[in-house]
Amino acid sequence: MNILVYSVAADSGGALSVLMDFYKQFKEKKQNHYYFVVSTPHLEECDNITVLRFPEIKKGWGHRLWFEYIKAPQLVKKYSIDKIFSTTNTVIPRTTVKQVLYLHQSLPFIKYRFKFLENKQLWIYQNVISKFIIYATHRANQIIVQTNWMKRAVASVANINKNKIIVRTPILALSNIPQYNGNPHVAIFFYPASAYTYKNHLVIVKACQELQHEGINNYSVTFTLSGDENSYSKELKKMVIQYKLPINFVGILPRENVLSLYSSTALLFPSFVETFGLPLIEAKAAHCPIIAADTIFGHEILSGYNDAHFFKSNDYVGLKNIMKSFIIS
Repeated sequence: MNILVYSVAADSGGALSVLMDFYKQFKEKKQNHYYFVVSTPHLEECDNITVLRFPEIKKGWGHRLWFEYIKAPQLVKKYSIDKIFSTTNTVIPRTTVKQVLYLHQSLPFIKYRFKFLENKQLWIYQNVISKFIIYATHRANQIIVQTNWMKRAVASVANINKNKIIVRTPILALSNIPQYNGNPHVAIFFYPASAYTYKNHLVIVKACQELQHEGINNYSVTFTLSGDENSYSKELKKMVIQYKLPINFVGILPRENVLSLYSSTALLFPSFVETFGLPLIEAKAAHCPIIAADTIFGHEILSGYNDAHFFKSNDYVGLKNIMKSFIIS
């Protein structure tokens, strides 16, 4: 069977991780031939994998739409594709080939609605791009999501039969994660997240300001931000410097370094928009303390975990109180 893996949006972060996971899985399925359609990632070809790179897709939305509506259907015909597996949260139009949609974008399905002046990009995602994603859920023959909450949300918001949706938790290598052995007398907090406003670093900064007002400074927080990614991270770093808060900006870390840090830190996870919440899974496997926003996905992932502590996502005083309990214990 010829299967086209459509993953033109993946170039970094979680989307690239999804692409690489499927690349490793499909590489072992020798009974099929896979055509990986990507933009900029470099994948190695092998006996059952052909890689088709189109970096021009990243030049802008015009190029992306042209590719999706004109070029992609041509590729389906050219390579006699029997099935399409899309990880782009959309499907390929103008084709009758069976399509499986791997849906990992949660923005159209969450209750929180971004205002235009709050974040233009996320507003566009929820009010414009979401229409293409909802359309894709109706066109797809099957939909794969990562969590049960996403299955319920997609079925409800898109108004489709939930039997069309299957839950497939990502396969993660968790057996070798270093186990938590943190010093109970040293409070170190860690937040591995990118520079998006919904990752909610700001609530941590405000909680640290509250701790400072109480004269509490014998702790540290590590962000995997450099502080120059965008206006949001620049403002965060400016606040940290201005108020002399014990928050370190270390930039992007290799995954093995992130896993190692779980052994000596408490995870902070105030993000309120996630599909899967990978750090929650990893920290849980490391048995380290977790302080997380009170969300549906957080409760699903951390169900039954005894060292999970929840706070309302924008309640910096509530977060401060939990952090304080770790610091002075």
